[in-house]
Parts: sequence; structure tokens; C-alpha cells
Amino acid sequence: MINVGVIGYGYWGPNIVRNFMANPDLNVLKVSDMSLDRLEVLKKNHPEISAEQDANSILNDPNIDLVGIITSTSTHFNLAKTALENGKHVFVEKPFTATSAEAKELIELADKKNLLIMVDHTFLFTGAVMKMKELTSNGTLGNLYYYDSVRVNLGLFQYDANVIWDLAPHDLSIMNYINNGVKPISVNAVGSDHIGKGFEDVAYLTVKCENNFIGHFHANWLSPVKVRKTLVAGDKKMLVWDDLEVDEKIKIYNKRVEEVQDKSEFYKLQVKYHHGDILVPVVEMTEALKLETEHLVDCIKNKKKPINGGEEGLEVVKILEASDLSLKNGGKEILL
Repeated sequence: MINVGVIGYGYWGPNIVRNFMANPDLNVLKVSDMSLDRLEVLKKNHPEISAEQDANSILNDPNIDLVGIITSTSTHFNLAKTALENGKHVFVEKPFTATSAEAKELIELADKKNLLIMVDHTFLFTGAVMKMKELTSNGTLGNLYYYDSVRVNLGLFQYDANVIWDLAPHDLSIMNYINNGVKPISVNAVGSDHIGKGFEDVAYLTVKCENNFIGHFHANWLSPVKVRKTLVAGDKKMLVWDDLEVDEKIKIYNKRVEEVQDKSEFYKLQVKYHHGDILVPVVEMTEALKLETEHLVDCIKNKKKPINGGEEGLEVVKILEASDLSLKNGGKEILL
């Protein structure tokens, strides 16, 4: 049995606690939150769990093996470092840390102490993303061209981060996961702060990668509608993922540019298009957090490397960090 303490019981914490408690290999002993109101909610939902206002009651408890950190990004480093120093595995909400230097230090500390870090990139465990990974890995789409996502809605505004840091980590983690080791090489970002809170609330992020692969991300807190749509194209087939669709989340299009002839002169360039059927594959509907929790337990018990470990979290933070630098320099390309 793995004894667990969870720090943070705000928006996302209750979902983490619920899934941890449902797993037979995890025993949630304590949950902490600075808000007494949130602790009252915890007591009503889970009276058997010890409610603590001080996170140190978890970090310093020798009976706790795993610490879940479901707090604001600026607090992740210090909490995770203390947990690792005290010999505890760490599960951290996305994004992993506020800087790549912090992420690297935590990874080195975990390696030194033979402990696990898992970053809560929950979408990697959705049926849609698992299917996308299958399609990109088995060659169904062919050589990948691009990943293009729109993740927009009205709010929720964050008090300590811009819209890229809030929304883009989901799609950045997915892009890095499904593109089979193709590394990002540069970042451009543009955005605006319309509300005057000091953080961009609308932004566009472009990530150039190896093999001429490109990622583009539209993140927006000021949209009148909620949109969660992604296009992934290869030289064989293309797909559309609409996360708000109930049944047909993924559609695979048998469409492609088939060949290019006579590149010697631009005006002679001839492109042939292929149009085929549309396939709607079956997508696993199990709750992503349930699968992620099972993966967490498996990695701890069997000393496996998670698909969403510290290194994967670091790669996302590197892009986010570069996006800030690009935003401050008028969209300048920043090499990774």
C-alpha cells in the first residue's frame, strides 16, 4: 500500500483525491489546503481523511510515500523539492515548474534519491490521445506535417500566469507525446493583455520542430464559445480531434497531397490530391485520471519510467519559458 498526502484542494484537487482514493493500491492519509473553507468541503466529502492547513504536516510525515502537489505553479518547486528531500515520490500538477532550471534541479534530485516524478499531463491518458498516439506510431498518418490546436473559452483567468502557461501545456504535452521523438527547435509567440491584469489573455504560439514538423497553438480566455479542436496531418492521412464531441471525437480523413512533379520551375509545380473515406475510430471512454493513477501506481511499484515524467514536464516548460521571451520581444524566434 502506498500512503499518499495531497497538497491543494481547490479546483482540481478534489478530482485527484477522488481518483487516488478509488485506487486499491493508494491510501490517502492527509490533504492540506490553506483555505479553511476548502478544508470544510474536504471533511464533508471525505471525513476519513485528515484535513490539514499546513502542508508541512504532509511533507514531514514519515508515513507518507507519495505527495500530490495540486497548487499554483509558483509553489511547485519548493514543495516538490522538500518532498523529494524527505524521500517521497512526487505527483505535480501541470505545468511542472515555473522555470526549466527548477525542473532540471528536481529531476536531478529525484534521480539521486531513486524517486519518481510524474507531471499531471492528464490528456495523455484520454482515449482520444491514446488513439492519436497509436495512429502516429503505427504509420497510419505517415510522416507528420503539423499539429494545429485551438483551445479557447471565456475565462478562467489566472492570477499568476498568462493564457499560454494556463492552456497550452495540454497541447504541448500531447504534441511531444504523439510526434515520436521529433524535438522542438524554436518558438515564436505573440499575444495581448486586453483586461489589464498584466498577463496575455489571447495568444498564438508556433513551435518549429525537427523534420519540418510544426506546431501551432491558439490559446484564448476571451472567446464567446468554448472550442477544443486539433488537426494533425501526415503525408498519408489526416485527422481532426474535437474534444467536445460526445461520440465522434476523432475523425480520420483519407486525404493527402499525393505527389509533386517537376520542382525545377515554380510555375510548373503540379500537385495531385487524394480524396478518400472518413473513418471514425472507437475511442476508449475510461476517465483519464483513473488511467493516469493506475500508471502512477504501476511506475512506483515496478520502478518504471512514466510517459509523463519529469523529463517530459521539462520539455513543456522549456517551450513555455521561450514563449515568454518571444512575447517580450515582439514575437522574435527563440531557439530552444
